[in-house]
Amino acid sequence: MRIVVSCALSLLFGHHHDDAFELPPPRDALAVTARIVVGAADWTFESVPGWAKLPEGKVYGPTHGGVAIAKSGEIYTTTDGAEGIAVFAPDGKLARTIAKDYSGCHSLLVREESGEEFLYAAHLAGHQVVKLRLDGALVWKLGCPMESKAYAKPEDFQPTAVAVAPDGRLFVADGYATSLIHVFDAERKWVKSFAGDGTGDGKVKTCHGLAIDVRAGTPLLLVCDRENRRLVHFDLDGKFVATLATGLRRPCSVAFAGDHVAVAELEGRVTLLDGKNKEVAHLGDNPDETQRANFGVPPASWKEGVFTAPHGLAFDRDGALYVQDWNQSGRLSKLRRVREPATPR
Repeated sequence: MRIVVSCALSLLFGHHHDDAFELPPPRDALAVTARIVVGAADWTFESVPGWAKLPEGKVYGPTHGGVAIAKSGEIYTTTDGAEGIAVFAPDGKLARTIAKDYSGCHSLLVREESGEEFLYAAHLAGHQVVKLRLDGALVWKLGCPMESKAYAKPEDFQPTAVAVAPDGRLFVADGYATSLIHVFDAERKWVKSFAGDGTGDGKVKTCHGLAIDVRAGTPLLLVCDRENRRLVHFDLDGKFVATLATGLRRPCSVAFAGDHVAVAELEGRVTLLDGKNKEVAHLGDNPDETQRANFGVPPASWKEGVFTAPHGLAFDRDGALYVQDWNQSGRLSKLRRVREPATPR
């Protein structure tokens, strides 16, 4: 099968551009000035230069988290800066910032419940999981599961991801401490913990991202087993099912589009897998190994169509892909789908 090599937008936070395609040179010569069209067949994309339009001088600080999209089409992206979560309109204009008390969220998802949408986030900075309304108001927070006997103190809990099963059960990855995945019932009572540090079947090393995978019909928990460089499936009772993909570049998170899944790989690439979990495309592959998984790559060194450290990503209903790099300056990219898109879930 032919591998499709595609590229993504490089975007410097803090500059405003009106023309998404042919832009005048910015004052500091750092912003992107031209689109890139690459790829082939069903996985052709074009970059959208200058898509995220922020007020002049506005800076959000580091991006180290996730991207989620509401039914309205608004794009939510986390930051480690004072603004908390930034919300962009579909045209790329900043709509508002929310949840300033929850800066430092490491993952983000939108879930509809009884006709209302909510944000779920692993709030790494607060050693907790939070559920928020779309305006950033707190619904509840869930701290360290001390009853699991895995922690000496609540601050040892380092949550990196949260996923919600169809029945309301919560799965929380403690990726930066124990590599355990904790299960809570719909009332947020701790039920069990599974996985834990290791390399064999049923074990993980840095369970970084989580998602409920319904592509095969029966919901399964997809785990980004980052330091084992693989994706694995568990059933919703915590039993190991299978390894989906290996040899990845430190997978951080996933996003679904129909039966395909995009994988944000910290080492400078996004990989697309088909319904059989075979690689069909690579996006934004960074040839400079010194920039891969490098938090400190400055804007002056960013290149159009090349990622440095993909961390969070999401598809919108039109098949466009939004990618957040782990970067000290704050970096977000948009790729517009050129051909007829699959329907995202």
